[in-house]
Amino acid sequence: MGSVKRIGVLTGGGDSPGINAALRAIVRRAKPLGLDVVGFRDGWRGAVEDDLVPLGLPDVGGILHVGGTILGTSRTNPFQKDPATGAWTPTAKVDRILDTLKRRQVDALIPIGGDDTLGVAHRLASHGVRAVGIPQTIDNDIGGTDYAIGFHSALAVVTDALDRLHTTAHAHHRVLIVEVMGRDAGWIAILGGLAGGADVILSPEQPFSVGEVREALQRRLDAGRRFSIIVVAEGARPVELGSVPLAAEGRVDAFGHPQLGGIGYWLASELEKAGLPLTPRVTVLSYLQRGGVATPTDRLIATRFGVAAVEFAAAGKYDVMVALHGPRVVAVPLGEALAGCPKPVGPEYLDLARNLGVR
Repeated sequence: MGSVKRIGVLTGGGDSPGINAALRAIVRRAKPLGLDVVGFRDGWRGAVEDDLVPLGLPDVGGILHVGGTILGTSRTNPFQKDPATGAWTPTAKVDRILDTLKRRQVDALIPIGGDDTLGVAHRLASHGVRAVGIPQTIDNDIGGTDYAIGFHSALAVVTDALDRLHTTAHAHHRVLIVEVMGRDAGWIAILGGLAGGADVILSPEQPFSVGEVREALQRRLDAGRRFSIIVVAEGARPVELGSVPLAAEGRVDAFGHPQLGGIGYWLASELEKAGLPLTPRVTVLSYLQRGGVATPTDRLIATRFGVAAVEFAAAGKYDVMVALHGPRVVAVPLGEALAGCPKPVGPEYLDLARNLGVR
């Protein structure tokens, strides 16, 4: 391919507040550089099925604060995993993507998504596809970047929920269990729990036992605290289940991930069996964490990422991901970023929780 004249953009995986801010920034930065932008609908499905729409300034007007993604999303995977070797091998969908890009004269791609979406982009590099990835996931578990688009907005939702639930927990003398997202890393659970004043935080980084949780709650009771708030990530790992997360039987997505969920209700049942004198109740925040408007922080991160992605593409930097390193936006090799997935919560926050007496 020669110089870049047309950029294709797609949004894959779970949606996050801030995606539309990134799309807006991409189009607004591309315009003065003389670059056309087209969007593929529903993630990699749109690239496979040649389903695209032109993106001009009128198309991205008024979307800065809007949640979700105007392009739609999906978990379409153009590769399949070899069960014997664990390697991702191309399918006929890859040939269709290459044909679409050639016929539509798309010189570079900007995929916006998590490790699955960006992993496809990295594998397509060996087929000649030039891509600059933008990290987007409320789980914040992508390596190579301090933060991904969507995390701060999800964190705000969890913190607000805990603020609201504290009054009911206190009034009714109950243990309220709040189940949040976080398959492989507990960024939402740990930082949300700390910001919202949770008494027990359970995340994938540290397996837990029901006995440990029961003891923590009893200590609060003995100290005269007649209520407690527990935040548990969907991927938390109880030792009673072999330190593996609770999964819905038989539900696996196109990237081989089992659907998780139910740990909150499981924990409530086990605490009742353990003779907990307080009544446990469960709130599952689920898709509420993804919804609504993006916070100012997410809008700014997304805007910076969108602008940087266009500039990296125009400069010929490919097979990279835009990343936030402190105050700077930089390009990191996609392979390096993906090798750091899932990115666990660092010891600074785990130590902070322990120093505050939070399990």
